[in-house]
Amino acid sequence: MIDPDHCPPNWPNPYGPGALAGIRICDFTGQLAGAGATKILAALGAEVIRIEDPVNQGRWDILRGTQPFIGEHRGIEAGGSFNNHNAAKLGITLNLRDDRAKELLAELIAVSDAVTENFAAGVLERLGFGYEAQRAIKPDIVYVSNCGFGADGPYASFRSWGPIAQAVSGLTFQSGLPDLPPAGWGYSFMDHTGAYYMAMAILMALYHQRRTGEGQWVDLACIEAAGTLHGAASLDFTVNGRPARRDGMPNSNRSRSPAMAPHGVWACRGDDEWVAIAVRDDDDWQRFADAVDRPWAADECWDRLAGRLAEEHRLERLIGEWTAQRGKAEVAELLVSAGVPAAPVLRPSERIDGDPRTSDWGMWVTAPHSSIGDTRVEGLPMRLSENDWAIGRAAPCLGEDNHYVLGEVLGHSADEIAELAAAGVI
Repeated sequence: MIDPDHCPPNWPNPYGPGALAGIRICDFTGQLAGAGATKILAALGAEVIRIEDPVNQGRWDILRGTQPFIGEHRGIEAGGSFNNHNAAKLGITLNLRDDRAKELLAELIAVSDAVTENFAAGVLERLGFGYEAQRAIKPDIVYVSNCGFGADGPYASFRSWGPIAQAVSGLTFQSGLPDLPPAGWGYSFMDHTGAYYMAMAILMALYHQRRTGEGQWVDLACIEAAGTLHGAASLDFTVNGRPARRDGMPNSNRSRSPAMAPHGVWACRGDDEWVAIAVRDDDDWQRFADAVDRPWAADECWDRLAGRLAEEHRLERLIGEWTAQRGKAEVAELLVSAGVPAAPVLRPSERIDGDPRTSDWGMWVTAPHSSIGDTRVEGLPMRLSENDWAIGRAAPCLGEDNHYVLGEVLGHSADEIAELAAAGVI
């Protein structure tokens, strides 16, 4: 455990030491399912030391140096997604083909609390740093691996991406509109969700380590994490015998548990403009009907949920004709003022730059980057009253913190570090 008052370079936190100050993580994560997890811990004050390969310039992480780029910048330091997912971390390079680099890695593990990775199963083992090897270096080490299918079992050798996890777990099958093919869950939903599961797994294992002095290997399978998200559908099939795909199902716009109507997304005036509306109960309906102020809305057939469900198609068509004549913000404001849940469907730029509910809350952070200057990254969707999160820097450049980590943390001299660089070790 490191000194809680320790402050890595370029790490200003106006709130003082973060909640995880004193935790050091030896980090091999990449993409989002792994890097998103350790970004959370870094923003909360952990010292996350990201290890990259100098030979391929860190490109085992496909986000390293790929679009969308930041402004006019190009190259391995300019990838927008990479900079976002790795903000607040330190970065070093180790050429693990070299035995001297492996010695340095062993030194780093010896002074770390956890080792984290989301390689395909067995990669770290083949490099000579599986769990047993880590335990030999530091008996109480926490090792958290996040593979698509887990570290063992019949599919352990398979690789996975977010859309694969969604498909294999059954999530994709349950989404979409009636009589149409599965629609999926959008862009790599399980990469994001897998990162949240991994962050929780790291924290729980560290908590156990603090209480008992015991380390452990946490084997996380993203496919299984996805499987936990459709409990209701699984129960509906196993208990009631109702498959997820049946007449009229699934309908991702409608709510069946609990039953609500109207409930969905409607087109508004303009090109690809939409509004979401959720009428929770009969009282909401009366408020909705008063706000809409149209003859069809006053029809008593809609006053009870059963009546609205019985002719849901017709009701949705009538609402669509009404919203099509109005702007999405206008519809949402009218309904919210009446006490009915509604919101415009926002594009990312509208959400980030045009919505004071997030900008004023401080969700978007401008952080300095050593190569490309100030860049904006996502913060965390929470606030801690005593030791809040902070992001004092964007992602590290390739090998940016070699001198700090190898020198100040591991105790090597400047001359040694220069020799390691000249020999291609770092």
